[in-house]
Amino acid sequence: MNGGLVVVPLRLADAAEFVKDHHRHHRPPQGHKFSLGVVQDQVLHGVAIVGRPVARHCDDGRTLEVTRTATDGTRNANSILYGAARRATFALGYDRLITYTQAGESGASLRGAGYQVVAQRKPRSGWWTPSRPRGERNAYIQRTLWETTP
Repeated sequence: MNGGLVVVPLRLADAAEFVKDHHRHHRPPQGHKFSLGVVQDQVLHGVAIVGRPVARHCDDGRTLEVTRTATDGTRNANSILYGAARRATFALGYDRLITYTQAGESGASLRGAGYQVVAQRKPRSGWWTPSRPRGERNAYIQRTLWETTP
């Protein structure tokens, strides 16, 4: 039971605006393929943005990544979004959908939507490299890689 929540397609601009309003530290992701929202009574309660995998070695042309999710705390919204992203990915012909959680995030929504843990990524000192200078906002955070397949 989803409590009256309905999945809808969204433009990237609308999804990115929701993310910005609810999680100010996130910038719009690169490599966008599609975005989804979850609404109830015409009110947007959450979004998922799906695109090409951020990690080069995962970008094989058959894999997509949930690059952002954000909700306003509505019960089950995140699980519904992850499940809808999964169905849409496979309906489009892709073979694999991945995403990451940070240390301290339980992954309950991912497990509920059929994703499995495939790897633990050790904390790194940051994403800055001479060829790609970046801010150090997410340095030293352990991540968990999740995937789902058809």
